[in-house]
Amino acid sequence: MQAGKNILLVEDDAFLGRLLKEKFEQQKFSVTLAVTGKEALERVQQKPTPKLVLLDLILPEVDGFEVLRQIRTHTDQEIAKMPVVVISNLGSQSDVDRARDLGATDYLVKAHLTPAEIVEQVCRY
Repeated sequence: MQAGKNILLVEDDAFLGRLLKEKFEQQKFSVTLAVTGKEALERVQQKPTPKLVLLDLILPEVDGFEVLRQIRTHTDQEIAKMPVVVISNLGSQSDVDRARDLGATDYLVKAHLTPAEIVEQVCRY
């Protein structure tokens, strides 16, 4: 993924959200932060459309699995096909499988990566 691209970061942990936002902005990405699933669903429809969504799974209001399902079934194909990388501390195989079955582009376990490593992984898209 090229610098300057729009990223929607969906993370309810305020500290981690700010830290990741800062790391991506240091790499010249434009980052919008959403802290609830409901807010994430509203923001994916705003222009400019995000080029990538980084999605936590444990969120207030609407969980990340439902956010992912709604993105993938959206009537706007630009939204339905956007890359969605799950970043979660849910690391069980059943959670990974569920997210992939719903159409996750990738699944990163936050506890296994530093914020810099998350940025590095995301830059592949």
